[in-house]
Amino acid sequence: MDIIRKKTGVVRDPRYLCHDPGIGQMEVPRRLESIYQMLDEEEIQSITRTIAPRFATLEELEMVHDPRYIELILDTAGEQRRYLDPDTMTSPLSCEAAWLAVGGVLEAVRLVLESEVENSFAFVRPPGHHAERNRAMGFCLFNNACLAVEFARRRFGLERVLVVDWDLHHGNGIQHFFYEEPGTLFFSTHRFPFFPGTGDFDEVGRGRGEGFTVNVPLDAQKNDADFANLFRYLLVPIALEYQPELIVVCAGFDTHHEDPIGGMKMTEMGYARLAKILKDIAAANCGGVMVMMLEGGYDVLALRNSCRQVLRTLAGLPIEGEEKITHGEDSSLGKIEPVIERVRGIHKKYWRNL
Repeated sequence: MDIIRKKTGVVRDPRYLCHDPGIGQMEVPRRLESIYQMLDEEEIQSITRTIAPRFATLEELEMVHDPRYIELILDTAGEQRRYLDPDTMTSPLSCEAAWLAVGGVLEAVRLVLESEVENSFAFVRPPGHHAERNRAMGFCLFNNACLAVEFARRRFGLERVLVVDWDLHHGNGIQHFFYEEPGTLFFSTHRFPFFPGTGDFDEVGRGRGEGFTVNVPLDAQKNDADFANLFRYLLVPIALEYQPELIVVCAGFDTHHEDPIGGMKMTEMGYARLAKILKDIAAANCGGVMVMMLEGGYDVLALRNSCRQVLRTLAGLPIEGEEKITHGEDSSLGKIEPVIERVRGIHKKYWRNL
């Protein structure tokens, strides 16, 4: 394996900064500006390879989205402001950024599946996991994760893709798109009840897709050890039984303890630990191939530092404070144990490993 293939790919482009939802909004260009400054640090440059994005094609967008909805987004191009829902606004170049965000994610998928990089992180915006087939929602225009999965299926013939969403908010768009089919296993940890109101324990899929949606709704104040234990005792056994051919991760950092809306207690090291668990799952099942994409996270410093630690973990560097986090997992499940047991009780009929 040559040195380039060992690197973690990162998607970045200044055009993502041109999506400007306006004064008073949270999903702002400054989020990516801060991350891009971190990507220029010498250590991060030494372990990453920049992936140049492209524009998605119309045919690619239609893998997930209704043609009339795509036309609606196209119609916003050049318009000063369009309110698509109470939380989702566009500016003159938002359409361009959204098409480029999808194309950047698809390039990240292509390069990991063609073994150009082992894993990748797409630092794109606008985000995507709330976007429905025919509706913008929660800052999201196109559903980047769903499009990544469909691209992997149609371009590379994959049959089993694991989508993990650790954002504070439930990825309703992902759940709804894959709810009735088994080709995608969707695992989500999220605060509940909270926006968008979906993702309760009993939402497990329907028809042939029953059992392939695993929701882990949470109260506030969950910390690094809590999230690590959820991954360790729920995601790991299910994923190892499912044997995914690709892992797609919706990486939101609004569960950080500094986030202004989250109400959770995660730290940078906690995200690194989750990334390490996912990296181990990928190594055991699909040669390490994994694609992450940015979703939420609204404290700029916390976002930048968390992304740095995740990138270091993806590149195989040691996690700072890993012994402390691991000890927290091993010592006691504490208040998270009832959640684990409830999810097990619901899903053990679908997954023998539970």
